[in-house]
Amino acid sequence: MALIVQKYGGSSIPTTERIRRVAERVVRGHDEGHDVVVVVSAMADATDELLALAGKVDTAPAPRELDTLLSVGEQVSSALTAMAIHALGASACSCSGRQAGVITTPAHGGARIVEVRPRLVREALDRGMIPVVTGFQGVCGEDDEVTTLGRGGSDTTAVALAAALKADVCEICTDVDGVLTADPTLVPEARPIGHLTHEAMRELAAGGARVLALSGAEYAERYAVALRVRSSYDDHPGTVVSDEPERPPPYGSPARVVGLAHDRSHIGYDALVREDDVGTVSLVGSGLRSHAGILLRLRETLDRMDVPFEPVSASDTRVCVPCRASLLPDAVRALHKAFLEREPAQFL
Repeated sequence: MALIVQKYGGSSIPTTERIRRVAERVVRGHDEGHDVVVVVSAMADATDELLALAGKVDTAPAPRELDTLLSVGEQVSSALTAMAIHALGASACSCSGRQAGVITTPAHGGARIVEVRPRLVREALDRGMIPVVTGFQGVCGEDDEVTTLGRGGSDTTAVALAAALKADVCEICTDVDGVLTADPTLVPEARPIGHLTHEAMRELAAGGARVLALSGAEYAERYAVALRVRSSYDDHPGTVVSDEPERPPPYGSPARVVGLAHDRSHIGYDALVREDDVGTVSLVGSGLRSHAGILLRLRETLDRMDVPFEPVSASDTRVCVPCRASLLPDAVRALHKAFLEREPAQFL
């Protein structure tokens, strides 16, 4: 059958009850004949609690010690998940980043994965076990110093491990039904997208979509790792991320808008009032820059919101426009209505 890497984030395992639910899902896949490798983040809020503990003893903790402390969160969740799987009658083992062979650069707090040597993970699979790997962390140097990967590091761990194992698919299990056409907290009617190319997924992540970390999307694109982003709570098929066979687009192929992303972070854009926080809203699809109809509709929609149409970047796959943070929610909703209310908009 298939070799599947499944990643569960903190929102999927906030409590021991949810860990048991995840374990049931994992064991069900294993019982169907699949080889399953699990990657887990720390339980919800665990990392923040560890940061708060560090702050109580040192307002500026040494990066090495902070990485050692923060890595504990994933170790707790991996051990508990392995226990829950074992309680269901399956064989499982927790694996630290070192045991999983995750080798990184020496940048504490923001390391990058340079290699994965999953010998122990392969051996566990050969014995019929379910390895449960700690996300977000690895080791570097001759002394195997613990490093952490920064925000979204568990996504990158899962994708890198899937690439090293040559897994059939890497499933990113989260609290929504896949990659949606917009942030559902702003646009309740946002819909799951059935399929995305790696490039489109990377552009959505770069634009601020939180369902997959940008580093994970980049790694998946670089190593052609097939992804499925899906809910950890039900059996919704979610979003498949894979590259279609390369072929020249037929003459007159329509431009297409597949989704929206936004980022609330300040970008220091001089054309807007300096004292107001500034974010960005991005339109993602194909053929965007080369089709006047898309840019015209985008401009008209933003004009009605009093948002200047002055893109900070524009390509055929993403158009990114700065927007006052206070206007971002309304701008996202208006653009979703203009481009994605029914089906992904196509422009001939």
